[in-house]
Amino acid sequence: MSDAADGPLLDTPLSDLHRELGARMVPFAGYAMPVQYPAGIIAEHNWTRESAGLFDVSHMGQAFLVGPDHETTARALERMVPSDIVGLKPGRQRYSVLLNEAGGIIDDLMVTRSISPDDDGRLFLVVNASRKAVDYDVIRAGLPADVRLDPVEDRALVALQGPKAAEVMALHAPAAADLDFMTAASMEFDGIDCHVSRSGYSGEDGYEISVKAGAAEALVKALLADERVKPVGLGARDSLRLEAGLCLYGHDIDETTSPVEGAIAFVLQKRRREAADFPGAARILSEFGGNVSRLRVGLKLEGRAPAREGAEIRNESGETVGVVTSGGFAPTLGAPIAMGYMAKDFATPGTKLEIVVRGKGLAATVAELPFVQQRYYRKPKS
Repeated sequence: MSDAADGPLLDTPLSDLHRELGARMVPFAGYAMPVQYPAGIIAEHNWTRESAGLFDVSHMGQAFLVGPDHETTARALERMVPSDIVGLKPGRQRYSVLLNEAGGIIDDLMVTRSISPDDDGRLFLVVNASRKAVDYDVIRAGLPADVRLDPVEDRALVALQGPKAAEVMALHAPAAADLDFMTAASMEFDGIDCHVSRSGYSGEDGYEISVKAGAAEALVKALLADERVKPVGLGARDSLRLEAGLCLYGHDIDETTSPVEGAIAFVLQKRRREAADFPGAARILSEFGGNVSRLRVGLKLEGRAPAREGAEIRNESGETVGVVTSGGFAPTLGAPIAMGYMAKDFATPGTKLEIVVRGKGLAATVAELPFVQQRYYRKPKS
């Protein structure tokens, strides 16, 4: 992970603890972040798939969008995103994207509506660390006079991910067990006030916990005291999200890619498609109707050598038909995988290709995403 920024690196509220735990710290989005702990990336990856991994994601941007009522605030945000924010129910969270006028993705983000009637008119936003300054400028420039953006600078954000995350959380915050996937609520964790969503970036069940910076270390130490929980760094976070087929901003999506090209067209709910009132609507709806030239796809490589970002993808005739945007070794599969953009005619699962790695063409096949089954928790329908 090398998304470094110029200037001195910032610390998260948990940086001292990471160093105590033996983390190898690296620059990422302007912060000193743990890339791995002594166990190593593969062990941390596998532990998250089998038990519960704990991630520091305090570098992410947290902010509130505040207006006089929900509809006013939601419609203000809808000027910039293609998702149905007005229809977001209390206590629900939605994945969306900020769009430029050409329909390109400025950033992807999470939007949460509070379950409390006292917070009507407030939306909680979580944006990528590398884009938060850009995002905040874009959002502020598009807001009406009666809606404001309030960045939150005094909170940490941690993620507990894995099949045992729910049973661990229930010991400290019983209310967390009642959350469904993509829902959120304020609650107490061992008497510490926090905001918890059932979501994450690993493809596993789990939680993201926003907490006051001064209480973050106590919360994290309480979780790490449980033998089912181990700390996990950015290295395994990347391999986990790649196996889950999830985009990394600046790699798999950026200001040149649309939600349709990026295979995240689910961010466009029916009401917004019909209204066609979001930035870049003409392009995006045309692509939604099938007029798209390239698509993000999964790729499985033969052999053991991984393909990295920028690797050329060729068809069986040797013509360049795409480029790799993320790639690496998948510990769960024991094989190299990648994602990339392919000409539409070659984006069908099962298509045989070759990826150029160190000057050599390696056999690859277009694969269904995700590579590893996502295991988010969804309550049984009554």
